[in-house]
Amino acid sequence: MRPNAIIRPELPTDRAAIWNVNHLAFGSDAEANLVDALRDGGFLAVSLVAEIDGSAVGHILFSRLKISGRAEILESLSLAPMAVLPEFQRQLIGTQLLTQGLATCRAMGHKTVLVLGHPEFYTKFGFSAELARPLESPFGGGEAWMALELEPDALKDVVGTVEFSPPFGTFE
Repeated sequence: MRPNAIIRPELPTDRAAIWNVNHLAFGSDAEANLVDALRDGGFLAVSLVAEIDGSAVGHILFSRLKISGRAEILESLSLAPMAVLPEFQRQLIGTQLLTQGLATCRAMGHKTVLVLGHPEFYTKFGFSAELARPLESPFGGGEAWMALELEPDALKDVVGTVEFSPPFGTFE
């Protein structure tokens, strides 16, 4: 039987639980510390928690980034990280987090989201490597580098360099 997670905005009291979820899901402190640094630096746009029986079992974070184009700077979002406790993985909690996260981003008026992730998962939600190809990332390209337009044609004719929030510098 699949557990039914409640997806809700992060609360100040969730900080330690979110750190733990990211630490256990990724098997290191790096992503957990990234979440704290993004939060502390004021770079968060959307941060949601998946909760089952009052405990955090998953987390998704969208932070601000900029795409420096030929003539303008486009505000966008980075989806990173998304984490689910190992014992709750493959139970659609990540799908619930991403679905609600994208809906929240869209409702807030955000136009685009970028992710470096598993193509077989993210393409199900409309992310496209082809759409991200004209956007240079410090983390490389390929099929794992993907973009999603929350507003139709938001990336039409956009060519540029992606500037992640400073805490991502620890991963370069």
